[in-house]
This record gives sequence, structure tokens and C-alpha cells, in this order.
Amino acid sequence: MPLPLMPKATAVWLVENTALTFDQIATFCGLHPLEVKGIADGEVFQGIVGLDPVTHGQISQAELDKAQADPRHHMELLESTNPAPRVRSKGPRYTPVSRRQDRPDAIAWLLRHHPELSDAQLCRLIGTTKPTIKAVRERSHWNSSNIKPVDPVTLGLCSQIELDQAVQKAAERLKSEGGDEDEDYDEANAPEVLEALAEGESEAPEGEEAPVGEEAAGEEGDGEGDESPIPGWAN
Repeated sequence: MPLPLMPKATAVWLVENTALTFDQIATFCGLHPLEVKGIADGEVFQGIVGLDPVTHGQISQAELDKAQADPRHHMELLESTNPAPRVRSKGPRYTPVSRRQDRPDAIAWLLRHHPELSDAQLCRLIGTTKPTIKAVRERSHWNSSNIKPVDPVTLGLCSQIELDQAVQKAAERLKSEGGDEDEDYDEANAPEVLEALAEGESEAPEGEEAPVGEEAAGEEGDGEGDESPIPGWAN
């Protein structure tokens, strides 16, 4: 199903200005109902200015009124004369600079609530690297004292749909006999590695050499039997 030009901004406007249900908005904007609920609660997409889909020619007012009158009706986009957007080729996930310091918090949350996810899945889901995951798991991360588990959907590092798909894939892998981690994940092209090479990114404050220590911690902890639960974050 085609999506509006700016799905998140459109969802914000629909939540604020219409009586549509969360399911209707989620279906129209390609989001998860929980993400729409998060918009209504002010937990996600904060600061995004709503986009009126009627004035921008994406749906008609009659279609919007019909959907508000019937909760089971799903809105359909008007045919656009604009060229179709270019589909992005498969590659490492880009994480905005302002969100990169939130990765350890997201890793801690995923390790606590979804231990069935493989390291490769975590890397692909939130754009991190295996040494960083290992450092957070073993509490050897340079900033481990300040790490607090936070839902990556709330942080904006992934969508609820992407998280649900990863969890479902992990469950299917566990059902199959001897399911291994994703073999097509390329550590050399991991987002953190590419971002650091391109922008000289450093997660630690000035004057500290913490990121180097982080990578070292990830490499030194390669011994067998290091998969113990996170001491401070156990349920």
C-alpha cells in the first residue's frame, strides 16, 4: 500500500486534528498502532510538525470524513502526479548524530527484554557493532555507569514494526534446529564503523580515550562462556 509523502508528520497531524482510530492512522501512515499511541501520549516523534494530508493533496476531505464516521474504513491516497520516490538500496542503517549516544541504552533494553535476538540482528536493527554489544552486555562499556535501558522505538532508533519483525525472525530461528546468527551481516560495513571513518565520530567527551577502550573491551572479552546476564539489569 502506498504511503503518504511524510508518514510521521502526517500521523502527528491526524492524531492532533481528527477522531480517527490508532489502527486507521497506523494503516494509512505505515506505522505500528503502538507508535501512534506514543504520538498521542507525547512519547515519540516529539518536535515533528504535523502535515495536513488534505491541503497537500494526499487525500480528499470526503475520504477523511468517511473514515472518521466509520472506524472500519481505511483511507486511500489520491493518485499522485509526482514521480515515485527512489527506493533506497540495502545498506547499513544511518543513525542521526543526535541519536548515536542513545545506542548503548537501546542495546541494554534489547538485551533485557529480547535476549533471543542475535548480535547481528541487534546491529542491523539499531545500527551498532558487535564489540559495542559485547561491552554493554559485560558492563565493560566506557560509559556503563550511565547506561539506562530505554526502548529503541521511543529513542527513534527503529520502528515498532521493525522490532516486531526482528523478534518474530528470532523466534523462528530458535524453533529451527541449530539456528545460527545471520551470515550476511558484514562487520566491516557496520554503521558505527562507516560513520566513524566518515565523520571521525567519538562517543566519549573530549580528553577521554573511551571509544578506543570500548573497542578493546569488545575484543578482549572474546573468551568462551562470557554470555552471562547483565548484573545490574536483571529482572
